Amino acid sequence: MTLNYSAKIKVDAKEKTKAIFDSLSIDNKFYPENPTKTQISYDGKITISIESNQIPHLRANLNSTLRLIQASFDSIESVKI
Repeated sequence: MTLNYSAKIKVDAKEKTKAIFDSLSIDNKFYPENPTKTQISYDGKITISIESNQIPHLRANLNSTLRLIQASFDSIESVKI
């Protein structure tokens, strides 16, 4: 199977990046029926690579991932002391 569509995003949230990565990678790990091929890595920044053979699946996964990043960031900010 050839995956025709792809997206790659890099996220740098300064000191919050590792915590956001941890929450994203756990979510991705427990979603084996994901219709896209999603890889998340951390090297000081978060790199998210998504591949799919259908553009609606790619778009949906990309939107969900970006929402999770925003929710993680907002949660961390809300408990900032």
